[in-house]
Amino acid sequence: MAEYKELPYTKLKRFCNPDQFAFRTTEDLIFNDNIIGQDRAVRAMEFGLRVKSSQYNIFVTGLKGTGKTSYAQRIVSERAKDENVPDDWCYVYNFDNPGVPLALNVPPGMGKILVEDMDILVQDLLTEIPKAFHGEDYEKRKAEIVKKYQDERNQLIEELTEYSKEQGFKIKNTSTGFALAPLINGEVISDGEYSDLDEEQRIEIETKAEDIQDRAVEILRKIKEMERQAKKKIIDLDNTLGLYVVEPLMDELFDKYKEHTKVIEYIKNVQNDVIEQIYDFDLSEEEQDELVVKKAENNFVKKYKVNLFIDNSNTTGAPIVMECNPNYNNLVGRIEYENEQGSLKTDFTMIKPGAIHRANGGYLILQANQVLTNAQSWDLLKRTIETGQISIENLRMQLGIVEVTTLKPEPIPVDIKVILIGNPYLYQLLYNHDEDFEKLFKVKVDFDSVMNTNRENEQKIANFISDYCDRKELKHLDREAVAKVVEYSHKIAGSQKKLSTRFNKIIELLIEADVWADIDKSELVRKEHIDKAYEEKQYRNNRMEEKLDEMYETGKIIIDLKGKKIGRINGLSVIDVGDHSFGKPSVITVTTYAGNRGVVNIEREVKMSGKIHDKGVLILEGYLSEKFGQEYPVTLTAKICFEQSYSGVDGDSASSTELYGLLSSLSDIPLKQHIAVTGSVNQKGEIQPVGGVTEKIEGFFSLCRYFGLTGDQGVIIPHQNVDDLVLKDEIVEAVRDGKFHIYPVAMVEEGIEILTDQSFPKISEAVIEKLYKFTAIVKKDDDSESRKGFRGRTSKGK
Repeated sequence: MAEYKELPYTKLKRFCNPDQFAFRTTEDLIFNDNIIGQDRAVRAMEFGLRVKSSQYNIFVTGLKGTGKTSYAQRIVSERAKDENVPDDWCYVYNFDNPGVPLALNVPPGMGKILVEDMDILVQDLLTEIPKAFHGEDYEKRKAEIVKKYQDERNQLIEELTEYSKEQGFKIKNTSTGFALAPLINGEVISDGEYSDLDEEQRIEIETKAEDIQDRAVEILRKIKEMERQAKKKIIDLDNTLGLYVVEPLMDELFDKYKEHTKVIEYIKNVQNDVIEQIYDFDLSEEEQDELVVKKAENNFVKKYKVNLFIDNSNTTGAPIVMECNPNYNNLVGRIEYENEQGSLKTDFTMIKPGAIHRANGGYLILQANQVLTNAQSWDLLKRTIETGQISIENLRMQLGIVEVTTLKPEPIPVDIKVILIGNPYLYQLLYNHDEDFEKLFKVKVDFDSVMNTNRENEQKIANFISDYCDRKELKHLDREAVAKVVEYSHKIAGSQKKLSTRFNKIIELLIEADVWADIDKSELVRKEHIDKAYEEKQYRNNRMEEKLDEMYETGKIIIDLKGKKIGRINGLSVIDVGDHSFGKPSVITVTTYAGNRGVVNIEREVKMSGKIHDKGVLILEGYLSEKFGQEYPVTLTAKICFEQSYSGVDGDSASSTELYGLLSSLSDIPLKQHIAVTGSVNQKGEIQPVGGVTEKIEGFFSLCRYFGLTGDQGVIIPHQNVDDLVLKDEIVEAVRDGKFHIYPVAMVEEGIEILTDQSFPKISEAVIEKLYKFTAIVKKDDDSESRKGFRGRTSKGK
């Protein structure tokens, strides 16, 4: 039997030598502001930002804390500052269709000027128009029109009066018009006197009255026509005067905005409306003061205002918007309402922009999970990218809910680069289940959670620490403390060959170490403060681990760390409680006996086993058949159980452990209880790597330390996991002093020899002998059953 291969203590973690750093403290360093360890992501981001196509939007993915959000903001800011500032956007009154406000775009900064110009125009109109209408020239020309009308009217009435008198009638004015009174001898007769007249006289009077009435109707028609003509002349006079006042005020605007067609068209509409509504401006001084001072919101001049929707006057380069709450209204904007005497009212001045409007012409940065958890936001974002325009609609209308009467503003064309930030799970979810995602987000910026271990990256970590301490005014670190942080980075990465890029974890350590240094009244953060910060954080989060330790210590969870036992072995597993993960041993027992059910997974029988664990158990049958079933069938029944397991089992990291227990039970050769095992196995007996190997070793060591280190305790691990070891210093010291042992193995044969102190050929011989015995028992039992069946059939035949 070959000598056991044991890992030296130098292989149990990667040590960072403080002497490799040229600085004394991190205060001596300068941060170069480059993203650390993300070359692939940097290249992808630079490419995505260069592509102008609307379909080449960017999805930045990676684990939390890898710096993807801060990097996205920084790199976009650097690029955006050299790009063109987009136009301002305004909403104005639509004189043809007031329910559809018009969108105007003007060069950046001009929107604010247009607002001021229109405000000044309104003030000038309110001042100049009343002044013109109360001028002497206007009053004189208007009086001439009125006088001419009155003279002509009076002349017609006089003619009618004279004619009536000649015919023997007097005209009386009534509330309904004219009334005729007959005259006899120049005097008006009464109704009684009229009745006393003979019939011939009455007929003559009535005939004359009809003639006069006909002439009166004709005269009244002429008077009405004259009145209409007079009013038209006054209106023409007013329009001429209004145009005379308005045109000079408008000419300046026409000249100022002559290069902006839509603005010119809007100003023309304003001019036409002002002329049409010229009388509204003929206000008294008191009314003008009330309009200006009180700023009544429902006054007639409100429609001449300009709603400066997007103001880029103070923007440098392309805009960058990071919306932290991307609900529907925050993205698309909203139409606000005000309560006026119990009814909701709105107008074009109450249209408010959303994040998409503010980012138009630039970049919109969003967290993917926040977009997906807000109703309609994801569909809105995709629709905006596909159509290239954004329409403001209330969410209630989108959902088909009855809404109050509202506006429908003219859509605005959109040109934005959308940058979504999310974890790998969300990326895969969208890629696999949303057919539009691949079309619209063609650039994947993939942030890795680890980077290669080398001097350059270790120095970059030191530079990052220096910058963070400067920015957050924390105590700087000496180089021994930096070396400890680098070793901690290996622990986060779970590898000796990798450093973690999850800098939020390093930041947590720096903040907490700063507190302990302050308590210690130290000007610098030193190695012991880093250690203290790590230990205290572990203590804050390991309550569950301690509870389990108590159960082992009090014997409530049964485990044996001494001696040897048949079919009983200590496996290793990792328990994850969210903010803390730790390893603990689990007792696995195996029983074998004659039968033909094969390997039975008790956890599976009671539905406490996951699919991966089920697969691992089935692999054991493959190994037995491959190794021992070449000459005759492998016949056995074996039951495998995780003792005192009440919450289910999954994963295949215990499959090699179960195989060792199975071989022990079949060979009747006991296994060492002071050596725990982890590792997956395939059907050929090759040991495969597993996860959480560092936590598993630390968990078993903790238990061994409590019961007392004997010098022969240890752990068997897959040889491929050696580079993943980042063990605590106390375990490194124990291995160095020969008090604890770690054995890397590549094959089942190596592991079983370590556990039994027996050669694998001897173990195989014992297994074969047991399997042969089981086969004979099963065959004998089958023959006996066959004979019973034959005798039964013979008896019936008689």
